[in-house]
Amino acid sequence: MLSFILRRISLTIPTLFALSFLTFVAIRLVPGDPIEVRRGERGISPERLEYFRHELGLDQPIWKQFLDYIWGLLHGDFGISIISQDSVLKEFLTLFPATLELSLFAMLFAVLFGVPFGVLAAVRRGSVWDHGLMGVALFGYSMPVFWWGLLLVLFFSVTLDLTPVSGRIDLIYYFEPVTGFMTIDALLSDQEGAFASALSHLILPAVVLGTIPLAAIARMTRSSMLEVLEEDYVRTARAKGLSPFRVIGLHALRNALIPVVTTIGLQGGTLLAGAVLTETIFAWPGVGHWLIESIFRRDYPALQGGVLLISTLLVFVNMFVDILNAVINPRIRHGR
Repeated sequence: MLSFILRRISLTIPTLFALSFLTFVAIRLVPGDPIEVRRGERGISPERLEYFRHELGLDQPIWKQFLDYIWGLLHGDFGISIISQDSVLKEFLTLFPATLELSLFAMLFAVLFGVPFGVLAAVRRGSVWDHGLMGVALFGYSMPVFWWGLLLVLFFSVTLDLTPVSGRIDLIYYFEPVTGFMTIDALLSDQEGAFASALSHLILPAVVLGTIPLAAIARMTRSSMLEVLEEDYVRTARAKGLSPFRVIGLHALRNALIPVVTTIGLQGGTLLAGAVLTETIFAWPGVGHWLIESIFRRDYPALQGGVLLISTLLVFVNMFVDILNAVINPRIRHGR
């Protein structure tokens, strides 16, 4: 098992280097640069602009900029934001709890509905339930996030006035953050109505962000359950007269969960990257919203650091899922 873990860790090193290179190059392919943005905002003189260009290292050759960037990363330096003049890593860690909270609630929504939907579709194979649930799953998987988000806002927030449109909590509440998770901090604040307000602000963004993972989990659960339901031990359990609940829940579902756990893990990592559009729609003050603003401002260090940190999290989530699968199924770690 240890050799398997070491192999997986060794594979992450070239992956992270490739991510660093692609991030560095891709950002510089975006038209414009921070200096031009400053010229438009402040009308700075050419001499001052050259000073800023030299200060940021943009007057150096690309290869030299990249080597300096990698050298800083090796020392834990993700750069200083051009706009805020604050550490990129500090800004990321300040905003990341908001993105993580949203992703966790979205995944909770996806699992609570996706797994039962997949099980029901498999048990009722070929029925109206099966076709209906899988049709909804296909629709949810194909749906553009921005379109789905706007539809929910128009219906639940504008038409029915049931949920807030944006933000993490109503402006009437204020308390010092303790964990960075607004729901937990609201509970710790003991302010009446604060938790309900924080939870109501989470509903629509979590549903929008969790729709695609829900569809993927439901489809994978159905596929895995159909395969397991044809196994001999399931037929034997039924022949012994066990209740359908025990046959499906105790015997079939437990063995069908291995590919489902993999899907949940991979979708959980994808949520962190896919939160950009959702946070933009709902003005959610997280990493995704921060990255979008950095794009408009051509804040190279913030973009490079933010994208690289999110990508690194995805790599480690995938590695964790591989290790978890190897623990569940010994054949994986032996290469079978």
